Amino acid sequence: MSSVKQKRLEGIIRKNISDIIQFSLKDPDVGFVTITDVSVSSDHSYANVYVTFLGKDPRNQAGLRALNRAKGFIRTELSKRLSVRRTPELIFQLDKSIENGRHIDEIIARIHEEDGGEETEDTEE
Repeated sequence: MSSVKQKRLEGIIRKNISDIIQFSLKDPDVGFVTITDVSVSSDHSYANVYVTFLGKDPRNQAGLRALNRAKGFIRTELSKRLSVRRTPELIFQLDKSIENGRHIDEIIARIHEEDGGEETEDTEE
């Protein structure tokens, strides 16, 4: 279970990394990226940064490679903005939750089509 302090740190890291990527990072391969979540380890030594990119899978992979190349720069800039003893090591990962949500929506839509779009109420209790 995450403490309030850890959750606050995760939010601060998420906002600052977004700002660094948007305003300081000059790599065109990054493209349009969204930081969806940050998860910091209990000892604050690692931060998993979950990202999504606008575009298809090859675009995602190119953007992720560009972020990994810029990891040192982003961490250095982050350390200038944070007031913690040690800035966590950044681990960038693609966030699959949006893709999974879309897949679930497609499955539900298919089920409704197969049922003929009929909605039934369950009156049994």
